[in-house]
Amino acid sequence: MKRLVAYLIAFLFSQLALAQQKPQYTQYILNNFILNPAIAGIENYIDVKAGYRAQWVGLDGAPVTSYLSIHAPIGKNFLYGTSTSVPQGGGSNPNSRSYLQNYMASEPHHGVGFTVVSDQAGPISRTDANLNYAYHIGITQDLNVSVGVAAGMSRIFLDRSNLLLENPNDQAIGIGNFDNFKPDVSAGIWIYGPRFFVGASAQQLLQNPIGFSDDPESYNLGRKVPHVFVTAGYKVYLGDDFAAMPSALLKVVSPVPASIDLNLKLAYKDRFWVGGSFRKNDAFAGMAGFNVGSFMNIGYSYDLTTSGLNTVSNGSHEIVLGVFLNNRYKVSCPQKSW
Repeated sequence: MKRLVAYLIAFLFSQLALAQQKPQYTQYILNNFILNPAIAGIENYIDVKAGYRAQWVGLDGAPVTSYLSIHAPIGKNFLYGTSTSVPQGGGSNPNSRSYLQNYMASEPHHGVGFTVVSDQAGPISRTDANLNYAYHIGITQDLNVSVGVAAGMSRIFLDRSNLLLENPNDQAIGIGNFDNFKPDVSAGIWIYGPRFFVGASAQQLLQNPIGFSDDPESYNLGRKVPHVFVTAGYKVYLGDDFAAMPSALLKVVSPVPASIDLNLKLAYKDRFWVGGSFRKNDAFAGMAGFNVGSFMNIGYSYDLTTSGLNTVSNGSHEIVLGVFLNNRYKVSCPQKSW
């Protein structure tokens, strides 16, 4: 009986969460590309990241999210005298003050990318696949601006066999499994320099209808709602080897209240980092990660739930694995992605 009640709670919560229809992440600071297409091509290598998040562990039907993202610069301008170029062999550590002396703004260049995200919550699953494009340009010696767009398809699937209904013939749900395939468009802007970034993006701009009824004319359809993300961060050098990187994210999804994340990341050289995050009325999180040579980095976070779900949840786990392909300058940690 306890398992059944937990499942019903999870299902009802997933329905309420349709106002916030996109997955939630804790380690977006390691991969803002998953939120903002303007980041495509910001580094001078092919950036590949895979993420997995198990939310509210211990609660039946709780959200489970996984994703794969790939982006890279194209053309030749980014190779010579740009903010993404560093000397052969790795260049200066971006977490040291000396990095400021060698920094140069970007020559105009393009970036392209791809994302696929899978999210499962109770009987509802969602898969999004998008192609991304961005254009980067240096405005001053240490100021860059990029704009980006993403377009693709979204699939929302309802597995009716996993529903427990008081009325099995409820026409608001229908009599079979339902697939909704809809186009999707996102856009964003990213302003960045050697010590800061500011970005804004919007997802689900098309606001397509969502519904699982056999009689959509008699039952109101749900609708995708835009998700707006505004973020900023600043790098504070604490010496030759350490840097602190506070950042914040404002998420606006009507009609639910705006959500605010506050983050702090402490990095030692280009080797490892630790951090923490606070999400208002939701969770505290601890994070840690390290870089493996010039090929790979790994990050892990644990969210301690502070909302009412803390009575049935054992928290949330998230892991992100990054791989640097075609890393010709042997960069050992991202120069622009914090």
